[in-house]
Amino acid sequence: MPGDETRPGAAPVPDEAEESVPFETPDVYGAYPRLADDQIARLAQHGRRRAVDAGDVLIREGERCEMFYVVLSGSLAIVEGYGTPGERLLRVHGPGRFIGELGLLNGQVAFYTAVVRDPGEVLALSMDQLRDLVTRDSALGDVVLRACLGRRALLVGQGAGFRIIGSRYSPDTRRLREFAARNRLPHRWIDLETDEEAEALLRRFGVGPQQTPLVIWRDTTLLRNPSNAELARFIGLPALEPGNGRGDLLIVGSGPAGLAAAVNAASEGLSTTVVEAMATGGQAGTSSRIENLLGFPSGISGAELTERAVLQAEKFGARISVPAEAARLERRDDHYAVGFADGSEVTARTVVLATGARYRRLRVPGIEPLEGSSVHYSATVYEAQQCRTDPVAVVGGGNSAGQAVLFLAGYAPQVYLLVRGPSLEAHMSRYLIEQIERHPRVRVLLHTEMTEALGDKTLEAVTVVDHRTGEHRHLEVRALFVFTGADPHTDWLSGVLALDARGFVLTGAEAQACSVPELWQSQGRDCLTLETSLPGVFAAGDLRSGSVKRVASAVGEGAMSIHFVHRYLGHTAAPGGTDTSPHTRPKQSAWLA
Repeated sequence: MPGDETRPGAAPVPDEAEESVPFETPDVYGAYPRLADDQIARLAQHGRRRAVDAGDVLIREGERCEMFYVVLSGSLAIVEGYGTPGERLLRVHGPGRFIGELGLLNGQVAFYTAVVRDPGEVLALSMDQLRDLVTRDSALGDVVLRACLGRRALLVGQGAGFRIIGSRYSPDTRRLREFAARNRLPHRWIDLETDEEAEALLRRFGVGPQQTPLVIWRDTTLLRNPSNAELARFIGLPALEPGNGRGDLLIVGSGPAGLAAAVNAASEGLSTTVVEAMATGGQAGTSSRIENLLGFPSGISGAELTERAVLQAEKFGARISVPAEAARLERRDDHYAVGFADGSEVTARTVVLATGARYRRLRVPGIEPLEGSSVHYSATVYEAQQCRTDPVAVVGGGNSAGQAVLFLAGYAPQVYLLVRGPSLEAHMSRYLIEQIERHPRVRVLLHTEMTEALGDKTLEAVTVVDHRTGEHRHLEVRALFVFTGADPHTDWLSGVLALDARGFVLTGAEAQACSVPELWQSQGRDCLTLETSLPGVFAAGDLRSGSVKRVASAVGEGAMSIHFVHRYLGHTAAPGGTDTSPHTRPKQSAWLA
């Protein structure tokens, strides 16, 4: 097969299976573990042995993964674009290895085809059988989870999956690229202006440049400028369930605060729905490495933290829908109704608002036309891969800027950090400062402010001013990353909830002080610590006025908000006949224990 990444001279796999599968992909990154004999034996008690011949297809690209396969003998190939001119071999797995990546766990479609390379035997389990088993065997579950997370990261880095064809100057192209990147969907962008492949693909599908952006998969499926929701449904991201059931809790936002609330609520038996406008993980999901979060001494990427939290929430039965942009909140009898931009609506007895905050746009001359192409407001592997040969600049003096600098320094030859203040100590953690000061590729420019972006179609340089000397000069950089503070996602709540002067949601005593006295007198109590000016509506994380803008704090507030949800529900009589008690509702185990 073309594009074989595993050659006879590749590093050997140190076990007996290597001798029978000489072309097996080495487990360099820990993403391809070999199950122990006792683990296979436990799986075999629940699964079905199946003989397979060369050429048999077990998982087909573009279809949902519904079976879990373990190779008992022979070998399997993982192929992208199977049966097309662009067919590419990604991996080969021999005895003891299993097939699947993150889509296996969360119901997405497969981004590859699994085809038998050497005849042999496989062990097949349905997803229900796998869930039941790993619920009782946490060690096995952790092996599967770690491998699936690692394999998704490798697929993303290889540019596997669907292709987005469009101009870097097109707002819709930027929208699709951001949605795919933020949701960690394997894909590859083909630039309409610079990539020779773009013209050939447009001719093959008979479309003109004016009809881009396009989403193409396997040279057989074409989506013309799809909405984010259309792309999400195509890939298999979960949509809001039809109908308008009245649940216990609706969580708006799925950053660390929202996901922590979801895990705690669903694990305690509350019927929980989570809605997210863009991507799970929030700003934290774009962080290259979070090193000050309890329990992760070597740090954890925002993407991995997010995927683990999502699987954990779904394990307990929380329903997560992306994208679903909240547009209104209103009290309706003893429930709250949240309406969405697409016209749909969800009602629940309580609401936790966890929509976080978004980075402020940098307003300087020349920057707007370059946003999305060479000016970015996050630093993920997608942006970093475009910076391997050119210097870049980062604007900001907080932890997000510091994390981005260190991440980008692993790709770019030179990273400038532009800071308006006299030092990094005011807003950045000491552990980041020490790493930045030691890094040979990082240069910190204090008292420095960017005043202009230079470049026609891509960034060529930025103009900066040193406020100590008044000197203006050009820095030749090819990409700019901006982390200059954040504004809350609360426009849709204006006039509904009490907000502070900056638009953050007031809670507790401050919220009660902005309410009419009769409101809380009718409740027979004071406003709870994380409760807003509407009884039964709570706020957690970055959108809350006075919150500490750290991942650990957001997680803590999200978890604590469920304590107050229980207090509210205990104080408020459940509507007769429409809801079961949260203490008796059966839990749903959707994935790992």
